This record gives sequence, structure tokens and C-alpha cells, in this order.
Amino acid sequence: MPVVRISGNDEISKKEKSEMVKEVTKTVSKAYKLPEQAITVIIDECASENVGVGGKLLCDNK
Repeated sequence: MPVVRISGNDEISKKEKSEMVKEVTKTVSKAYKLPEQAITVIIDECASENVGVGGKLLCDNK
């Protein structure tokens, strides 16, 4: 049972998450030759004020 963890900001809509989970599931299912029901996708969201890149908070780059 493969588990895929995706970490990112919290600026993606529920609809976009749904599409992403669908596509990731299809891809992993095909790669592992397993049914889609065997694939788990976990989305970890981080607020942009809690993530720094290049010495700056993501929220400061908007």
C-alpha cells in the first residue's frame, strides 16, 4: 500500500486538491501495478507565514 505525502502551501482549492489526488493516484497505481484503492495520498498544508524560502517568509513575497 503506497503512501504519497504532498507538502505545500494552503493556497490550493478543494477542487484543485481533488484533481491532484486523482492524478497522483492514477500515476502511482500505474507505476506499482496496483489498484487505485491501494494508494493513499496525504496532503500536508502549511500556511505561507510558516514557510521560509531564501531567507524570507512566503507570505512576504506576495
